[in-house]
Amino acid sequence: MTGTETTAHVITSPDEALQVAQDFAARLAEGDSKRDTERILPRAEIAELAASGLLGVSVPRRFGGADLDARTMGELMATLSAGDASVGQIPQNHYFFVQVLTEAASEDQQEFFAGEVLAGRHFGNALSERGTRTARDFAIGFDRRPGGDVLIDGTKYYATGSPFAPWIPIYANDADGRLMAAWVPSDAPGVTVVDDWAGMGQRTTGSGTVRFERVLIPDEWVVPLWQVFERPEVFGAFGNYLHAGIDLGIADAALRDGRELIRTLARPRAEFDPPSAYEDPLVIHAFGELALRVRAARALLHEAGEAIDAARENLTEDTAAEASIAVAAARAQADTAAVSVASDVFALVGTRGAADALNLHRHWRNARTHTLHDPRRLKIQYLGDHALNGQAPPSTGLV
Repeated sequence: MTGTETTAHVITSPDEALQVAQDFAARLAEGDSKRDTERILPRAEIAELAASGLLGVSVPRRFGGADLDARTMGELMATLSAGDASVGQIPQNHYFFVQVLTEAASEDQQEFFAGEVLAGRHFGNALSERGTRTARDFAIGFDRRPGGDVLIDGTKYYATGSPFAPWIPIYANDADGRLMAAWVPSDAPGVTVVDDWAGMGQRTTGSGTVRFERVLIPDEWVVPLWQVFERPEVFGAFGNYLHAGIDLGIADAALRDGRELIRTLARPRAEFDPPSAYEDPLVIHAFGELALRVRAARALLHEAGEAIDAARENLTEDTAAEASIAVAAARAQADTAAVSVASDVFALVGTRGAADALNLHRHWRNARTHTLHDPRRLKIQYLGDHALNGQAPPSTGLV
């Protein structure tokens, strides 16, 4: 069922991680449009990602990982997502669950799963359910058997990355209503992964359905996540921070592809007869506004990463709140940059940019789809309440 039979490179430093990510992202970008257009699931690309060692970079050093700082992790997420936003989103769940282990698992559990990750056996996710009142309500069956095993029975949706992952972690509530995380092998009897995600954007994330039909797992694969929220935490901030990196990567990709099309495809305006579209002062000014939004998003992402790192060094209620607020700001600005840059760049390319064959619109579709994950309005609300009333964001794992 499980086992550490695959192999992966082990990355040992931030510089190496970013260089490997940049090289991999450049290769991703070459096939991004085709995969999106034809909805080709990136199985080969995810296998390459796992073999590259990038999925092991957040494993703690005492278990052999690089234990990258949060700031580097944010830039890494942006780099991957600029190459292919769908592929870039898939490791967000993986890194998130590596952090679950770091925050809440026993030393033996951490050591076991660190070995799995460093060998390239990465994590998908199966958190969300349909029909519950909120995204934090879980109805999936989660029952402890007399011998200590846990029986899981039910269905999860929006399970990003699960078609490609050896392990599918889930969220469930125990008999006392406490939040648990459990790791389920994707090849365990009773597990069915269905490729039925049909969103307009992020089309190849594998965010479909996973059914668990009376699946038994040992207690050693269950982690009491509820304990994290009994103390100051930046667990939720880190998960949201990685999402901000995805949005920044989408904005980067839209700016990059828009620049190329303005320089190679856009025609100058007849009214003022500039030598070329890219020498038109109005186009230059408007493109500068787009670049400013992206730079602002990157600056806030870096600031948020540094705030998370600072909180991890000295974790108090105040440092945790500051990290959450910094991430809320980064998430809000990255949302704005991704959606607006991916849309406004069309006006600078001109009518030709709307050609379906160019697939420039994939960046807007990706941005609009991914930013629905955790609405910008919530981030602004937290920012406002903190700035005006000194109110810290709630400790829910979502902020």
